[in-house]
Amino acid sequence: MDLDLFPPSLPVVATANDQDGGPDWLARLPSVVEELRERWSLRIGAPFHGGSCSWVAPVWRPDGEPAVLKVTWPHREAMGEAEGLRLWSGRGAVLLFEEDRDHLAVLIERCEPGVTLAESAQLTPDRRLLIGAQLLYELWSVPLPQHTGLESLADVTAEWADLVETRMARFKPDFDPGLVALAAKLLRELPRGAAREVVVHGDFNPGNILSAQRKPWLVIDAKPMIGDPGYDVWPLVSQIDDPFAYDDAQRILTERMTLVAGMAGEDVRRLAAWALAREIEAALWRLEHPDTQSPVGSIDKARALAKLAEL
Repeated sequence: MDLDLFPPSLPVVATANDQDGGPDWLARLPSVVEELRERWSLRIGAPFHGGSCSWVAPVWRPDGEPAVLKVTWPHREAMGEAEGLRLWSGRGAVLLFEEDRDHLAVLIERCEPGVTLAESAQLTPDRRLLIGAQLLYELWSVPLPQHTGLESLADVTAEWADLVETRMARFKPDFDPGLVALAAKLLRELPRGAAREVVVHGDFNPGNILSAQRKPWLVIDAKPMIGDPGYDVWPLVSQIDDPFAYDDAQRILTERMTLVAGMAGEDVRRLAAWALAREIEAALWRLEHPDTQSPVGSIDKARALAKLAEL
């Protein structure tokens, strides 16, 4: 029986159908996949039911080597993935075998067994944080390119600062205005005050860290930019095991941020400042997207982060 490579249950179908040009992209997707299959001589398996912005499937190359074919719905955050993978060249991240810029497609190393760091409950939270921090250290260690198509983190977060202020004025939420103003200020100033710039991953959450064979753990689904490494850390710390779920949240938060800071070679107060800015930005973004996670609790988290950042 032929595989159904494009079932309507794939998350990317719902995402694309809600976007301008998305239905046309979905209509072209089967012919794009077929073109890539022929060009790269691939055998394709049933697509993965994960990710909301890409069609992703296990494939086998002509020599039998397993790989992954990923075709992404065109959007801003995805444009730099292939360049980031080329720059990292397997250092902390999956290898890039082939790319097609016109179709925003990549053929990449397959991670097997492919268990996410988020799902690895047999490891303690501290152990998982150390694994993530080591991967960040590897990603950040590659030399910056002289010429790049990657966006500047400073440009992106300056836009976010404007949106923070605009959404605060529009929705008038019951948020501490002082913390919101501080977050907007940090989004503008932190990138400009960075001691160094690196290729940041851009979406370094534990669901994007997979168990592998070439190395024990590898990173996928990058949204790379050039900028302050401190930007990358908060999704790892907050999503491995929520420090705010504990009665002594301030102590757990401080211990875990200090642990990651030491391993990654960053200042804990700077990481906390980035976390505060990102927490407030995300809370205000959710007000514009009410079908997503509730922003309730973000202000309390931001206060704890401000205390750790000594702000």
